Amino acid sequence: MELQDIFYDKSEYIETASGNKVSRQSILCGSQNIVLNGKTIIMNNCIIRGDLANVRIGKHCIVGLRTVVRPPFKKFSKGVAFFPLQIGDNVIIEEDSVINAAHIGSFVHIGKNCVIGRRCVLKDCCAIADNTVLPPETVVPPFTLYSGNPGF
Repeated sequence: MELQDIFYDKSEYIETASGNKVSRQSILCGSQNIVLNGKTIIMNNCIIRGDLANVRIGKHCIVGLRTVVRPPFKKFSKGVAFFPLQIGDNVIIEEDSVINAAHIGSFVHIGKNCVIGRRCVLKDCCAIADNTVLPPETVVPPFTLYSGNPGF
């Protein structure tokens, strides 16, 4: 099955020098802490929280509609600490997902309406099925498919 081509209206997206396409309707908080490595698409109504900690997104990634990407945090007795979030190359995050992971490897597919718990680690070449909820600090091994609530 081959996917249909998607054409983007140039008036709705801002194209950067490295080929990233960022929707004008998306919200990039703390944009100085957000790095898009190239040819990445940020769709409508996405929220990327770079104001909390650094967010690095690799090449050829797609962040779907209404997705929230925020760095992981840990609660301490003196307060809360946020940690950087790194997303590898060729990652697809489908619509309505909430990402709070510590690290997402390359060639990862995250389905629609997923919740990736705080400080989760998704290794290279794994997949998360639609409507999956991963508990905090879950490690998803390479070449695996996680699904369900909680995901396993």
